[in-house]
Amino acid sequence: MAFWTQLMLLLWKNSMYRRRQPVQLLVELLWPLFLFFILVAVRHSHPPLEHHECHFPNKPLPSAGTVPWLQGLICNVNNTCFPQLTLGEEPGRLSNFNNSLVSRLLADAHTVLGGASAHRMLAGLGKLIATLRAAPSTGEEAGGPLAGLSSEPRLARP
Repeated sequence: MAFWTQLMLLLWKNSMYRRRQPVQLLVELLWPLFLFFILVAVRHSHPPLEHHECHFPNKPLPSAGTVPWLQGLICNVNNTCFPQLTLGEEPGRLSNFNNSLVSRLLADAHTVLGGASAHRMLAGLGKLIATLRAAPSTGEEAGGPLAGLSSEPRLARP
């Protein structure tokens, strides 16, 4: 019950204060309306412009090293906005990291594993493994080409 009593007293006090200060009440009511009408006037005087999407070139993070990070800051000072996707944003493309170790490794792996010769090579590798599994038991005992390859006695078969 005390909550409702305090609330009623607070509202009564507020209404008495507003009646005794009519100028302040008028300012408190008109000031937000005045600011709102300024915003409406600015909106109508400067209609919104249609802009294309902005795409920015890649920039290295500080974890890439001090020199690449500073080069990224200095070379992209004007922060040019492009309407189309930049090279770093296209999915599946390594863009401007062509000299990096990972991109060279992936390019080499693609050339080696991408063609039909890679499939033939992998099929031949399976046959080679089967041949090598059978060869050590006959080759080492008969003094074949695999005999004596191990220089450590614990690895050599008795």
